[in-house]
Amino acid sequence: MALSDSVTTCLSPPVRYVICKLGYEKKDTYDISNILSENGEVCWQAVTDHVCYLESDQSVDYIKSIRSLGPVCESVNLHFKSLTKDQFVVQYALWFHWTNYTELFIEIFDVLRYSQTTEVALGLMKLTSCLERALGDVYLLIGRDCPFLLRDLIASEQLALVFGQAVMNVLKVFIGSPSGLNLRNVLWHGFASPQEIPAKYCAMLLFLTAGLGQLLQIYLLQTKFILVHRPYVIFSSLEELEVFPDLNNEALSVAEELVKLSSFVLKTMLPFWMAALTAFKQSRYADCVILLLPQLEVGLRLLFTTTNKCPNRMLTAESSALYTTFDEMLARNLDNEEVNQLPAVLEEPAMEFLWDFLNHQEGPRIRDRLSHGEIDLKAFPKEVANQIVAFAITLLCRFSDEDMFAFKEHLVIKPLMNCASCYRSRFHPISQLKKQVLECMKSIHLWPELPAVPEEYIGTMKGLLAEVCAMHVCTLYSPRPVLEILVVLRKISTQCHQVSKQVIASTELRYKQWMNKTLRSRQRHNYLRMLNSIKLLSPMLRLILVLITLELVNIHLVSKKNPFDYQQYLKFLKSILQYTENLVTYTSPEKNKWDETMELTNKALIKIRKISDRKLMLMLLAT
Repeated sequence: MALSDSVTTCLSPPVRYVICKLGYEKKDTYDISNILSENGEVCWQAVTDHVCYLESDQSVDYIKSIRSLGPVCESVNLHFKSLTKDQFVVQYALWFHWTNYTELFIEIFDVLRYSQTTEVALGLMKLTSCLERALGDVYLLIGRDCPFLLRDLIASEQLALVFGQAVMNVLKVFIGSPSGLNLRNVLWHGFASPQEIPAKYCAMLLFLTAGLGQLLQIYLLQTKFILVHRPYVIFSSLEELEVFPDLNNEALSVAEELVKLSSFVLKTMLPFWMAALTAFKQSRYADCVILLLPQLEVGLRLLFTTTNKCPNRMLTAESSALYTTFDEMLARNLDNEEVNQLPAVLEEPAMEFLWDFLNHQEGPRIRDRLSHGEIDLKAFPKEVANQIVAFAITLLCRFSDEDMFAFKEHLVIKPLMNCASCYRSRFHPISQLKKQVLECMKSIHLWPELPAVPEEYIGTMKGLLAEVCAMHVCTLYSPRPVLEILVVLRKISTQCHQVSKQVIASTELRYKQWMNKTLRSRQRHNYLRMLNSIKLLSPMLRLILVLITLELVNIHLVSKKNPFDYQQYLKFLKSILQYTENLVTYTSPEKNKWDETMELTNKALIKIRKISDRKLMLMLLAT
C-alpha cells in the first residue's frame, strides 16, 4: 500500500481535537439576538465575553475560548442559513466594503448555504487572505511598515487602537495564533482535508468581518481618516513565466486520471485536486491555484518526510514547534543541520522551478502574494495558473508507485515532462544578471545606427556575449559571497545600460539640433567632444560587459578566495561601480561632461589592467 493511502489526516491529534471536536463540546444553543441587534449590528461585547483568559498572565486561554465560542459559531451559521441571498446583501454588503472585495463575501455566503466541504475550505482561504490585506490597510492608517505575518498584524498595537484589544483577541482565537484554531495556516499549508474544517468557523469569520467593518466606520467618523487600499501586485512580463505549453482539455482529462493513481496525492486530499482542475476548466484561475498550492506542499511534504526518514513531520506541529512548510522543504539543510535529501530526489530543474515561482524575491512569489491578499483574485492570469497546473502534472507522473510509462509517453504529457526536465532558473540573481547584460548589449548595438556616428568609431561585437550567457551556472543555494558579488555586478550592469540610453538620447537630440542649425557655438563644440568620447566609451562599456559575463560564469570560484583576496576583489568591483555611476552623471543631459568622461575611462582602464596583472579576477582563477 502506498504511503499516501495510509495517511488519513495531516492534523496532529491535539490540533485535530482543537479544530474538529473542541468547538462542539458545549451543547448549549445560543440565541443570535444576543450578538446581533435588531438593526443588524454586531454586539461585540457579547462576543468578546466568550474569550477566556489564563489567570497566570491574562493571556488568551485558547482551549476554553474555542469551547465557549463553539455554540456562538453554530448560531451564526444557522442565522446565515435562514437568510435569502437578497436579505444577506441588504443586511451585510455595506459592512464588507472596507475589504475592497464585497463580492467575495457574498460568494462565501452562497457557499455556506450549500455547505460543500471543498468550497467552504476554499472560501475560508480566500476570506483570510482578503481579510489580512484589509487589516493591513487599516494598520497603515496609523502605523508604518505593515507586518508581513498575519499573526504579528493581529497582535499589533495599531489594530488594537482601531478595533479594541478584546476584539483582536477574538480574531486571535480563529486565525491569529498557532495555539488557537489557526484556520488560515492549517489550510494554506495543506494540513487540513476538506471534511476537517467545520463550516461554522467560516460563517463566524464572515460575521466577524462585517462586525469589524462596523467598528471601522465608527473609528473613521471619529478620526476623519480615510481608508486607502494598497494597489494589487500585477505580474509584469508574463512571457517570462511561460514554461509549459497551454493545457488543453485532453491534458486536463489525463490529469484527472493521474490524480486518482499517483502516490503524490493523499487520498483524503483528492477532492481538492479535482476541484482545482475543475476550476481551471471553468477559467477560475485564482481558485485553481489557491486549491493547488497547498496540495503541492502536501505532496512535497510526503516526499520530504519519506526521503529524510522523519514521518512525524508530515503532521501539523504543535504551537511550540515549527510546521514543515515549503521554506523547510526547499532548504539545503534540515533543522538538525543534516543535508536535506529532497533536492536530490526532486532534481535541479524541479527545485529551480519551485524556487522561481515561490521564493526568489524578483519572481512571482505566488503563494506569498496569494495568501497575504496581494493579488486581485478577479484578474489572476491564466498563464500563471497554467504553469502551476502543468508542473503539478509532471510531479504526479514522476512520483508514483504505479508504472506511469504510458502516461509519461502520452502525447499531451510528454511535452510537459520535457519542459520540466530542462527548466532553468529565471529569477535567481544569476539569471537576472544574464538578462541585464544582454539587454544592455542590445542597447549598445544601436550605437552604430546613430546619426553622425560612423561604425568604425565603435565597431560591433555580436554573438559572443549571448553564447557565454547561455552557459549554465548553478543557482541553487548560492553562498553569501556569491550573492554579494552578484549585487555589485548587477548594479554595474544597470549603470552601463543607463549610460547607453543617455548616449543614444543625447546623440539623437544634438544631431537634430545640428541639422536644424539651432546649436549655439559652445553646444556645437560640446557635440563634437561627445562624438569623440563615444569612440572610447563604446569599447569600454563592451569591455565591462564582457568582464561581468566572464566573472558571472565563474562566479562560484569566489568561494575559493581567501578573505583578504575576496575583500580586494570586492573593492575592485565597487571601484568599477563607482566609475559607471560617475559615467551616468557625466553623460546626463544636465552635465554633458564629455572630456571628463574620457579621463575617467582612462583611469578605469589602468585599474582593470592592474587587477588583471594581480590575477584577482575569477576568470583568471578558472584558467
